[in-house]
Order: sequence, then C-alpha cells, then structure tokens
Amino acid sequence: MTETAPDRVPVRPVSVVTGFLGSGKTTLIARVLRDPGFARTAVIVNEFGEVGIDHALIAAGTETLLTLTTGCLCCRMEGSLAATLRGLAAQAGPVGFDRVLVETSGLADPAPILGGLLADADLADGYVLDKVVTLVDAVAGEAALARHPEARRQVAVADRIVLTKTDLAAPSSGLRAMLAATAPTAERVIESVRGAVDPAILFGPADPAARAARLAVLTPAPAANPFAARGVHSERLGAIVLERDAPIAGAALSLFVETLVAHCGPRLLRLKGLVELAEDPSCPLLLQGVQHSLAAPEFLPSRPTGWPGGLRLVLIGQDLPRYFPARLLAAIEEEVADTPPVA
Repeated sequence: MTETAPDRVPVRPVSVVTGFLGSGKTTLIARVLRDPGFARTAVIVNEFGEVGIDHALIAAGTETLLTLTTGCLCCRMEGSLAATLRGLAAQAGPVGFDRVLVETSGLADPAPILGGLLADADLADGYVLDKVVTLVDAVAGEAALARHPEARRQVAVADRIVLTKTDLAAPSSGLRAMLAATAPTAERVIESVRGAVDPAILFGPADPAARAARLAVLTPAPAANPFAARGVHSERLGAIVLERDAPIAGAALSLFVETLVAHCGPRLLRLKGLVELAEDPSCPLLLQGVQHSLAAPEFLPSRPTGWPGGLRLVLIGQDLPRYFPARLLAAIEEEVADTPPVA
C-alpha cells in the first residue's frame, strides 16, 4: 500500500514596499492588487499613527486578505510582523494566498524588518524574502533624503526604486545623484504616475549576495541610549491623531486644513485622513498632503469596509503642537456654526 505524501506547505514570497511619508505606497499597492496575477495577495499595512487610514483605502478597492499593524514595525519586528505572518498562514491555510506585500510606514527603517525576516528560521519554512521596493517622491524626495535618515535608509536597502509623481515634476539631477550614491547596487530605477507600473517589473527573487552586502555596509540606526531598541526615529518626530464620529461641515474643514498647514509649515511632514462631510455623508473625502503641498481632495466611490465614518486624520511631523489641531478644529467649527448664511 502506497502512503500519501503529506501536503507541502507553500513557500510564499514576501515583498516589502517602503518609502518616505507621502511617496505613494498605498496608491501603488492598490494598483498592484488590481492585476490578475496579484489577486491572491495578502497585504500587511503598517502605519505610524494609531488610526489605519491606508488600511481602509486598500480595503475599499480589493477583496484581498488584509491585516493592519499600527505603531512602528522597525522598532518591534519580533512582536509584530513575524507574529502577523504566522497568523496569516494559520488563518488562510495552505492555499489561501500566494504572496505577501508589506507596506511599511513612511518613517520605518526597513533594515531591522529585513534582518528579522532573514534571521527567523520558523518563518523560513513558509516565507522567502522577495524584492524590497522603495518609492521616492520626485517632488519632495530630494529634500527628504537630505533631511531625514529614515528616507536615506529606505533607499539604501532597495532592490528596486520607483520615482513617483513624475507628472508633477521631472526628477532633478540632484535627486538622481543622491539615489545613485545612496543605492549604488539597486537593480533599477522606474518612473511611475499614480502607481501605474507593471507589477512583474517590481517583484521577483532578489540577489541575496547583493542584499547581504547592502545590509552589511548599512550603518546602525542612531539610538537614544545604548540599551534602546533598533529603529529609533529622528528626534522630535511624532504623530497626532484626530478622531470624531460626527461629520464636519465643508466650510469648517476647508478653513481648518488651510490654517493648520499655514501654521505648521515645513514641520508638518504628512497629513492624511478620511472625512465625512455633513453636506454629503454618503461618500467620504480623502485628504492628503506632504509638507505644505496639499493634493486635491478626492471623493471615494464608497465607504471603506470597517471605516466608522466621521473624521479620522493623522498628522506626522517634527515638533507639532500636540493640542493645537484639536483646539483649532473646535474653534473653527464654533465660528462657522455662528456665522449666518449668506442671503
């Protein structure tokens, strides 16, 4: 009698999509998931703030297996991403998905994440590290690389570099020179507008020797003290989250965003949120901004799965006044409510 061989657990590729705040990671992943070849993809979204905006946006456009981690993956790799990958495999079974995309937060240092994936023997039974894809904003990328070590480390570990927002600005010679100096062994630099790029070009097996060499020469991230965990962020960077369940008047929202951006200036590195307008609560409004540049507000075609409505706004920056945004919003709403309508 012939014994039936036990089912082999599939080894699934894990691709890491990283890039500084506002570089377009969520937009690119949402486009990738529309490709039939990536329909059976599990996505892990890591967000720096405590509210999952990117998670909600990806969930709005796909039926993929999706999970969220908040906080900072690069600071707690062992307790977060590794556990999430094990949980995905247990949840989906042997045939539930073919690959994993990990979207890091815009402030993540990918080196500890990659090191954890490569060193975890238990994960190696079911996963293999695929390409590291780093997105760089053609508009703000040069300044980000000059000012923020997180941005430089994201580029330094890249197998592929994607220049985004090239419809808004041609990549400068200075930016290209910085990319070449920071990632001399990256396989390719690709240009993309609103995430439009062939996924087959982005993902696939990486050269393990080249990756090992990149990680070997990467200087350790600065730590606050000798006993601090890896992945400590630049001093004074932080996130402020505004949450409320009620819709907001359009006039109050417009005044709030304009005043906030003007007051915080370059200290406000990233603004992202979903807002339910009192005038039309059926379609939530997506707000996005990078430093003092605001994208045109975009109405989503439907309410994202799991989004409770109201207002969910994440502000990330340096030395942001913690209570100012909430107090500003309350004052503007009170002022708008007291203003009589124009006859």
